[in-house]
Amino acid sequence: MSAMPSFFSSKTNSKMLLMLAMMFMTSVLVLFLTTGNLGQFALFSNSRVVKLKTGKTSGAPEVSKLRQTPVASTGDFNQDVEIYFGEEQAKILDNGRFLTLSLDNKSGSGFQSRNEYLFGRIDMQIKLVSGNSAGTVTTYYLSSLGSRHDEIDFEFLGNLSGQPYTVHTNIFSQGKGGREQQFHLWFDPTIAFHTYSIVWNPQCIILLVDDIPIRVFNNNEAIGVPFPTSQAMRVYSSLWNADEWATQGGRVKTDWTKAPFTAYYRNFKANACVYSSGSSSCDSSNSTSLMVSTQTWGPQKLDSQGKKSIRWAQKNFMIYNYCTDYKRFPEGVPTECKQSRYMQ
Repeated sequence: MSAMPSFFSSKTNSKMLLMLAMMFMTSVLVLFLTTGNLGQFALFSNSRVVKLKTGKTSGAPEVSKLRQTPVASTGDFNQDVEIYFGEEQAKILDNGRFLTLSLDNKSGSGFQSRNEYLFGRIDMQIKLVSGNSAGTVTTYYLSSLGSRHDEIDFEFLGNLSGQPYTVHTNIFSQGKGGREQQFHLWFDPTIAFHTYSIVWNPQCIILLVDDIPIRVFNNNEAIGVPFPTSQAMRVYSSLWNADEWATQGGRVKTDWTKAPFTAYYRNFKANACVYSSGSSSCDSSNSTSLMVSTQTWGPQKLDSQGKKSIRWAQKNFMIYNYCTDYKRFPEGVPTECKQSRYMQ
């Protein structure tokens, strides 16, 4: 057995061990009180996360250290968002800690962030519609306005009971989309809350599920591919009926006897540059703490572990990739598809 590091043999040995043990137990207690789940507790080791007790992970890889502290949101839905349609179907609960969106045969519902952002990291914990969710779509995305808008999409396409959700992703820049990638998930997204994240900086866009990257869209403006760099975007989420196309190409319709359908939200976090009146908070000399935090996501790309994780996700759970749809693009796939297979 190798010798212990020198600090374990110092005079303050027992005090240090006691202090470390107390810090560890405090962290576990805080996690349990806030989430009710010790299975998600993790220790960061350099740029990796080492899971201590996670139960079944279905082979999910260790994840990159991409978590950040929120600086442009309060954690209170009352202050951070506003309902923009279906006010009777949307509810903010528990002093702003939770939000629900519902859909029935009269209306869906949706909310948007009060702030607009120009680069940052957005996290949202969502528990999707359970049971027979066929025909329903739960969306979570960033978008600007106008015919030449930019947009970064997560869309969760419901399915029959026991069948997997489809996670539909897309990137729009200057009004042009058509960059769809679709995935199944390695867990049931209706049983518990899971974290869905968007990292957006001038170099790339990264989409993550529980801190595991599933998609990267790099800035390829140098080869003529538009990239969202100049239009501020709000966060949007909605629950609506799309049974003409959402489930098995529209073959399965919404069963309204199962209504209302409800999706649940908590822990909205925006570590991002707030854009207002033509200027960004990240340009302000008074935003020292914000400027420091942007150093973490501002130049961020995937590390080596992140690249392993995205290969794992795309190899095992990707079900559609526009870059390999040669029937759709008989004259050649889009320019960005000629880059790395995992980095479109």
